[in-house]
Amino acid sequence: MAPAPSSAPHVAVVAFPFSSHAALLLSFARALAAAAPPGTTLSFLSTASSIAQLRKSTSDELPGNLRFVEVPDGLASAGDDDETVPMPRRMDLFMAAAEAGGMKAGIDSAAAAAAGGARVTCVVGDAFVWPAAEAAAAANAPWVPVWTAASCSLLAHVRTDALRDDVGDQGCVAASRADELLASHPGLSSYRVRDLPDGVVTGDFTYVISRLLHRMGQLLPRAATSAVALNAFPGLDPPNVTSALAAHLPSAPCLPSARTTSLPTSTSTSSSSDDPHGCLAWLARHPARAVAYVGFGTVATPLPDELRELAAGLEASNAPFLWSLKEDAWPLLPAGFQARARATGSGLVVPWAPQVDVLRHEAVGAFVTHAGWGSVTEGVASGVPLACRPFFGDQRMNARAVAGVWGFGTAFDGPMTRDGVVEAVEMLLRGEEGARMRARAQEMQAMVEKAFRPGGECRNNFDKFVEIVCRV
Repeated sequence: MAPAPSSAPHVAVVAFPFSSHAALLLSFARALAAAAPPGTTLSFLSTASSIAQLRKSTSDELPGNLRFVEVPDGLASAGDDDETVPMPRRMDLFMAAAEAGGMKAGIDSAAAAAAGGARVTCVVGDAFVWPAAEAAAAANAPWVPVWTAASCSLLAHVRTDALRDDVGDQGCVAASRADELLASHPGLSSYRVRDLPDGVVTGDFTYVISRLLHRMGQLLPRAATSAVALNAFPGLDPPNVTSALAAHLPSAPCLPSARTTSLPTSTSTSSSSDDPHGCLAWLARHPARAVAYVGFGTVATPLPDELRELAAGLEASNAPFLWSLKEDAWPLLPAGFQARARATGSGLVVPWAPQVDVLRHEAVGAFVTHAGWGSVTEGVASGVPLACRPFFGDQRMNARAVAGVWGFGTAFDGPMTRDGVVEAVEMLLRGEEGARMRARAQEMQAMVEKAFRPGGECRNNFDKFVEIVCRV
């Protein structure tokens, strides 16, 4: 029998309404809604435009216990209501509105919309939206942050002030200390100064993402007192990272449960509607582990010269390739490149590919990626070795971890060149070192599969998380 509304849990899930963050948090909220005790209400808080995009991108209905609740985006109050407002400005306005009472207003709206006006009993939020911690405190509810990127980058943001004190001014970093290992920083000793995310010791400290992550890193240790959900698999993080996070977050156990990641399954359920460009049918015409898959996500795109170098390298490698590349970049490719690939069957360039299904296809033997965390975890879960070309943010730390910490891939040291691409593709698909990396990737894949079996650590951690956030 469901508990009475007044005593039932009401969990508000707060999204950062930009890039892929909102979709990741909605995936997390769906999992939470399915696992929550009977009678639990879940409210998903995001901006009107973000919610509209989420509705548009999926045909799936929300679970009956999960509802959307709008929060202010700050545009109207600033006199900006045009979709052409630059993204950094939109982020700035959203965070300013959230801090100025927008988050509290959203939580109040969630309570008013709930059956019987049930108060919010817990606020689960994307850690980027740190004003949710203050709004949760005002509602006398715990704040339980969700970190969607790698654990090592979270540690870097929590330690930003210490890193700045150690490394010094940004000019010094660029000139002489970029290749130094962070040996005096627990959990970060495998990383160099130049691997740190933008805004920690290099870059524009006034940029909106730099400011919000710095503030989050300062707030998290004292405001997160129940738990922190990590988008990682138990055993993925080295012990020194795990222990360093535990030392910085002594009141909030870090629970790696990877519930924001799309994971492959043992059998494919794809149809032509899931694969409009015929990627899987094309892959089926190639031998096992013969194809290099290239995908840089929805945000990162190499500059024109680097795109041409990548294309030339793929062609020169004589390896079949599948490349997911936004159509507006196709004119930048070398003349005749796509026509030659189509004519010989050696390559396929598409505007979008079903990445999870592509990576788990037996024909794929290498993944050339920007090393965004979602792509890294999908590579791990598919047992495919990576060639990483990081561009910004936490991608450099992820690439360093792939090549130097976990050892299931390699990383380009700067922009891709024709010869560098040939070397990386040939190594991963045909070389002895690539075979070792593939074996390591498959070792990690087995670890992931074990973690998600009944009784596995990911399932157990998520059960603990559900228990924590559904306490009344």
